[in-house]
Amino acid sequence: MVKVVGCKFKNGGKLYYFAPGKEKYEKDMGVIVETAKGKEYATVVLPGAEVEEEKIVQPLMPVLRIATDKDREQIKRNEERRPEAMKIAQQKADARGLQMKVIGCEFAFEGNKVAFFFSAENRVDFRELIKDLSAAFHMRIELRQVGIRDEIKIMGGLAPCGRECCCSSCMNDFTKVSIKMAKNQGLSLNPGKISGLCGRLMCCLGYENDYYAEAYKQMPKVGSEVGTPDGTGTVVNINMLKMEVKVKIEQKDTVVYRDYKPGDLKFKRTGNNRDEKGSKEDEADVIVGDDTNY
Repeated sequence: MVKVVGCKFKNGGKLYYFAPGKEKYEKDMGVIVETAKGKEYATVVLPGAEVEEEKIVQPLMPVLRIATDKDREQIKRNEERRPEAMKIAQQKADARGLQMKVIGCEFAFEGNKVAFFFSAENRVDFRELIKDLSAAFHMRIELRQVGIRDEIKIMGGLAPCGRECCCSSCMNDFTKVSIKMAKNQGLSLNPGKISGLCGRLMCCLGYENDYYAEAYKQMPKVGSEVGTPDGTGTVVNINMLKMEVKVKIEQKDTVVYRDYKPGDLKFKRTGNNRDEKGSKEDEADVIVGDDTNY
């Protein structure tokens, strides 16, 4: 086990481990850390923790010192410069006729570099744009093209549930999600209802997938025939939250609909074999984030 300090560069961003110094750290404390890009300002999330050595990316960079008021003023100035810097970058891109949208920027703590993040439908040749931006800002320029998921993570927004998007608020990293997760939960497969602002499957589909995957095995398939205490019927709906099955039972000249618990029904439990063959739509969308501090 190795003693480390866990830090984040932004709320909802990835967690990084650093070697602690001689100072005492507290949660939410600002610190200056050494990174491959130089000195950066970070916030302490785990003041003192021990992790397995294989979980650490070597070399383990150190926490240089606790941030001072001067450091916090520098971070504040950098944040205040972002809107104007993004505006200038977009104007320069438009002047060059480049089909790209500047969605974020990040000034290095030491003020010697600025990274711009942009989205575009196709690859963009921005070599001349870098020269324009270098002349405008008089510092090292980086341009990084990001995908649609990373665009939403950077810009943020309100998800269909009414809360801030998970990727920009509480998720450390992107996870794997698939249509099969929505099927396990008995959700509508209407793309508009299971897609986030990015147009891809919502990340929250995977939050309780382990539970739903097990519960799904205990439920009959919609449209299948089952035996009930009141006779044979056809499954018309399943409620994964209540673990109830709605069955249509035809009795002489009448048709009744009744709810049953799975344990009260007789049906062939196929388990995972039901989707054994799978399909293209069941394939998982592997989501890969970038290595930015966002």
